[in-house]
Amino acid sequence: MDKRAKKKLEIVRQRLQLVRQQLAGARKQPDEPGEVERLEAEVARLEAEAEKLRTS
Repeated sequence: MDKRAKKKLEIVRQRLQLVRQQLAGARKQPDEPGEVERLEAEVARLEAEAEKLRTS
């Protein structure tokens, strides 16, 4: 893994942590309809991207 991929992976991990926190908050306080589903999709997308970066 080169420096560029490591940096991108670190950014994806940080974003993933933030989105997971937002998801936890959205589950506790469901104000907006569809927000939980949107955040779950974002988490899945980020996890897939992180996995792709790890395997490259």
